[in-house]
Amino acid sequence: MELLYTGKTKDVFSLENGNYLLKFKDDCTGKDGVFDPGENSVGLTIEGVGDVNLRMSIYFFEKINAAGIRTHYVSADLKNTTMEVLPAKVFGHGLEVICRHKAVGSFYRRYGEYIEEGADLPAYVETTFKNDEKGDPLVTKDALVDLGVMSAEQYDAIKAQTQRITQIVADDLKAKGLVLYDIKFEFGYDPQGNVMLIDEIASGNMRVYKDGEYIDPMTLSKLFFAE
Repeated sequence: MELLYTGKTKDVFSLENGNYLLKFKDDCTGKDGVFDPGENSVGLTIEGVGDVNLRMSIYFFEKINAAGIRTHYVSADLKNTTMEVLPAKVFGHGLEVICRHKAVGSFYRRYGEYIEEGADLPAYVETTFKNDEKGDPLVTKDALVDLGVMSAEQYDAIKAQTQRITQIVADDLKAKGLVLYDIKFEFGYDPQGNVMLIDEIASGNMRVYKDGEYIDPMTLSKLFFAE
């Protein structure tokens, strides 16, 4: 097993069978010690968050695979907090895809003069380049295509899959009395160019509220898996 990459919330290793191994860590993105899935740097460490993020990722990846949506998920090892995944190329130097059901966070900071905070959004999808120095800049479909990052068909597949996956997550949360405001995904593609969901699906990548109050990642995970 060879270490390939040290990320903010996971380390990536190569396996002899050609797949990769993701090692989940207890680091979260945020600023000044406050969790924020929209931030591009590690802001705090929460003991046990790697374990619960893996548990939630397993739950949703299995559900999404069963729905016929392509993902990189193969298997997981809770004892070692690792997940085996299929190899996938990232778009450009890395692309994040956000689906928003409510106008909060960076969306509201950008567009607050046009919309009320917390207003409903119709599964709004936006894409950002992963670039810490530039603050993860927004990028449009036209730019992604014109820059050669992806084809128009790949973008359309990403958008459609993002909205389907977000609804799966939102419906599960709703059944537990929780409301999904927004969620962040990453996508890659296989050697044939087929789009697939990669990375993780965890409380650290979503903004969820209960009775109008924000739920932090650890509390969210406990509520989600409560009997």
